[in-house]
Amino acid sequence: MRTLVGTTHHSTTSDDATGNDDQRSLVSRVLANPLVGLSPWILYSIVEGNGRLELSAALALGLALTILFLNWIHGGTPKLLEYSDVAYFAGLAVVVAFAGPATRHWLELWGGEVANVALLTIALGSIVLRMPFTLPYAREDSPEEIWHTPEFLRVNYLIAWVWVLAFGIEALSGLIGDAVLHNADNIWTGWIIQTLPLIIAAQFTIWYPNRLEALRDGRVESAPTVRDFYGTVTPWITIVGIITLSVDGAPEIVGIGLIAAGILLTRSLTSKPGGAPALRSDG
Repeated sequence: MRTLVGTTHHSTTSDDATGNDDQRSLVSRVLANPLVGLSPWILYSIVEGNGRLELSAALALGLALTILFLNWIHGGTPKLLEYSDVAYFAGLAVVVAFAGPATRHWLELWGGEVANVALLTIALGSIVLRMPFTLPYAREDSPEEIWHTPEFLRVNYLIAWVWVLAFGIEALSGLIGDAVLHNADNIWTGWIIQTLPLIIAAQFTIWYPNRLEALRDGRVESAPTVRDFYGTVTPWITIVGIITLSVDGAPEIVGIGLIAAGILLTRSLTSKPGGAPALRSDG
């Protein structure tokens, strides 16, 4: 994740060396994204359910360990979030392995909510400890001289708070589905409402630093705008409409309306008046 800085570029005199550096850089850039640290939780939420306790815990733990291993062999530094991933899913795997029928039933019902609360606690705790969980990722893609500048820290705190809010909504939605509606399979509380804030947080994590970096460098016209940010989120409205139609999650007119609204909003936000594509920036 780039955070308000331009990345440094290193040139080499050898094409082979450049190719190797590019390949290494690609893996490093992937590992330097907080979404990688969140991926075991995403995988767990997709797999977990009745009769899948061992499988979901094992897959999430395996992915968490793989991420740690890749960081080590590529010279990266394992992050607080990644250590937390391993600790949580290793603990869960042990509990599941020795759980009795009553504990297994409880975990099948509440395991998703426990995971949501645990992730929220990790993210919020990192802020309380004055080490937002996004900070180690940002440092891997930023020159060391700016690591302790107020602007760099402010951006990371803001992005971390956005994720905390997203995790809070996710946890609350799941709790409502299970404790209030008594329906863990409700498409709205179990998937749509939980996923939307994560998508917004992920897009904000990309958009906000790129915008600030462009403005800092004087590239005002090419800086990603708020309109650009909305344009990355509105396609989700269309996806929600398709999902609700496919699983009968709402009256048909609602699904059709969401699809139409998502398409129209996305076209409006990603095009200039008159139909020309809007100027976009990769930062």
